[in-house]
Amino acid sequence: MVETLSAKEARRIALAAQGFGRPRPAKPGKRHLLTTIETLGVVQIDSVNVVSRSHYLPFFSRLGPYDRTTLEDLAWGRRPALAEYWAHEASLTPLWIHPLLRWRMQDAAEGVGVWKGVASFLNSHGDFIDQALDAVRQRGPLPASALELGARGEGGWWGWSEAKHAMECLFWTGRLTTATRRGSFERVYDLPERVLPAAILNTPTPDRAEACRSLLATAARAMGVATERDLRDYFRLGLADARRGVAELVEDGVLTPVSVKGWDQPAYLWPETRRPRAIKAQALLSPFDNLIWFRERTERLFGVRVRLEIYTPAHKREHGYYVLPFLQNEAITARVDLKADRKAGRLMVLAAHAEPDANPRTAELLADELETMARWLGLGGVEVGATGGLAPDLAALTPPTARPGRDISPHETET
Repeated sequence: MVETLSAKEARRIALAAQGFGRPRPAKPGKRHLLTTIETLGVVQIDSVNVVSRSHYLPFFSRLGPYDRTTLEDLAWGRRPALAEYWAHEASLTPLWIHPLLRWRMQDAAEGVGVWKGVASFLNSHGDFIDQALDAVRQRGPLPASALELGARGEGGWWGWSEAKHAMECLFWTGRLTTATRRGSFERVYDLPERVLPAAILNTPTPDRAEACRSLLATAARAMGVATERDLRDYFRLGLADARRGVAELVEDGVLTPVSVKGWDQPAYLWPETRRPRAIKAQALLSPFDNLIWFRERTERLFGVRVRLEIYTPAHKREHGYYVLPFLQNEAITARVDLKADRKAGRLMVLAAHAEPDANPRTAELLADELETMARWLGLGGVEVGATGGLAPDLAALTPPTARPGRDISPHETET
């Protein structure tokens, strides 16, 4: 008999698996950060800095205020405990994940699927690639901007120079890795043997099927209960790899098939997952947070439609430019369009919208979390604009110095 879970049970399992429902530590430190990324398996990197770059936010959501330089040291310090690669999107992972992605590096080298352009560039710029690699080998860690090679780019997000294309292709194929990040968030490349621990470099390369099974198992543990599509999306696996891997994990007893009321697809349970009777949490969620990054799953779990509107024309945005949903216990009860005004020292709430699950405490708890975030970001306080149905209640809870209720100019893109 296949066990049937209620929608509430599935939501609680998912939240607990993602690290919610436990009290935040009084002084989050290195151990807490490592435990969190082990729990999640992967954290997406994004360069948009309207509030804070996204990879800092999942740790804040689960742990509360922590020292961001500790995370930077874990990721890009002299002895990194994390690796950077294309895992979900551009991502940080525990070091042990890195060998599980070597098949993806091989796909990039061979131009398989979405990596076709990488192999094409490598094959058409062989001498140029060798020069870029030799420059790093001889000069040490380098950003692409330090290479005086090839044609210059046109600027903007994807107007890359030939040097940037070369370095990224070498990164995607695993011949270079990230040594550190500059203040502007520019990637600095180096040889893997000068960055990654010998124990990781010397880990035998698993075959593709074994690696995909391990990634699927990691995803299942991080989600608690999930459909095949959920599991596939977590590390962006191909359909055939995911389908085969899930079937083998079920056959081996690693995953347990279950049914979830209201879900129109079969689900799979991580047998050792926690099954709390209730979840107590309050957190602002990055739009790239693991809990909500797969929008189909978000809607299934929480009954809310979350969309990233950064690339939507301003007049067509429903909730704003950089919107963070607010998790209140087991529900998403609000969402706020935020901007860190670093010159003014304020966390700007450009819009605040209540969700159907909002309750009389939503504004109070959200105001508290916004104040906590402002302090963590080194800002003096919170300023609430007039847009959104929740804005008046939220503004009434901010300090008088925040000058609540006035119209605030919309975002400009920040990177």
